[in-house]
Amino acid sequence: MLALDFINIGNGDCILIREMEGTRQKFALMVDFGHDCLVRDDHPGELDPRSQRIYAGDFLRELGVTHLDVALATHFHRDHIGGLGRVLDAVTIDRFYTTYLPPENAPELDPFHPDNNLPKAARSALLCLQIFTEALQSHPGRIKQFELVPGTETISLQLTPDLKMDILCGEPALYRRQKEIYDAAFNGERNGYELVRWAKSMNVCSLRQRLYYHGKEIVLGGDAYAHVWETVNLTPCDILKVPHHASFDSTS
Repeated sequence: MLALDFINIGNGDCILIREMEGTRQKFALMVDFGHDCLVRDDHPGELDPRSQRIYAGDFLRELGVTHLDVALATHFHRDHIGGLGRVLDAVTIDRFYTTYLPPENAPELDPFHPDNNLPKAARSALLCLQIFTEALQSHPGRIKQFELVPGTETISLQLTPDLKMDILCGEPALYRRQKEIYDAAFNGERNGYELVRWAKSMNVCSLRQRLYYHGKEIVLGGDAYAHVWETVNLTPCDILKVPHHASFDSTS
């Protein structure tokens, strides 16, 4: 049996996919990790006591999940990567798929330093990268192996004898550009114009996943925009996680 949990982490995405044999977990995959705050940062306030929102790490603890075979980050917006630290508090991971890895001993980016003189969107882009980097640096050894997704072609993975996953990418040039901009940031460069441009492009290069299990097909849309879907030929699926939280420009 394949169990899908679309976790209520509030603003953002976090999806747990487990192949089960009765109550025994045979395989576990997590796609994205939710926000680092259960209350939306653009609408601050107290969390309603009736809320059923939960951090991804706490959800894993409630289920008794202590290990993930595979984890995947679709892109580096805070509402998808922010909960990674709490997840790594709760579990170890065999393989982690990502389109970018910060350099070893990466320095702090300090996005809100007053000397930066950066626009808000540029600071936000740096903050998301800093959250991702800090989660990795503060949990050494929790991830056994990193798998860098180059973004040049579809990656097909036979996860178990019955479960297959395709990782679908956007325009290859975007992933090269991402590396250039992020590497420059860690080298101390603070080009506000380039960071803002990248912040607006990040969703376009969001990874998408297509899962195949016993004749059923499941599509996880990440935050990909509508035009990404219109440039590829895909067959119908049985379950669709709508892209970009069902925003107006995510589908057509």
